[in-house]
Amino acid sequence: MPPNLTGYYRFVSQKNLEDYLQALNINVALRKIVLLLKPDKEIDHQGDHMVVKTLSTFRNYIMEFEVGVEFEEDLRIVDGRKCQTIVTWEEEHLVCVQKGEVPNRGWRHWLEGEKLHLELTARDAVCKQVFRKVR
Repeated sequence: MPPNLTGYYRFVSQKNLEDYLQALNINVALRKIVLLLKPDKEIDHQGDHMVVKTLSTFRNYIMEFEVGVEFEEDLRIVDGRKCQTIVTWEEEHLVCVQKGEVPNRGWRHWLEGEKLHLELTARDAVCKQVFRKVR
């Protein structure tokens, strides 16, 4: 049975974010701003319905979806694109595939104790972020 990810998580660390942003063709000025951010995550997980909020002082992104149901995701706030997105469980990992202009785009979340791990992929770039549950 997949874990319940409900909670508020504070940013701890990240690796390789700049390569990930370059893979999305994010301009250098915006990349410099994003690299300074320490976003939080707030997740509301009720059965197959999920709301994942990425919260920062610069910009917030809210993703609401049903696990296993494909939908059009508007990523204009991130990189000006739209994707066909589906989120599923692979054992204890919540896995998102974002089909569109950028190959191998997506992410996966999983818990290790009180730490929420996030792995972001685009093209051949992989970014890893870690968050700690605070409530």
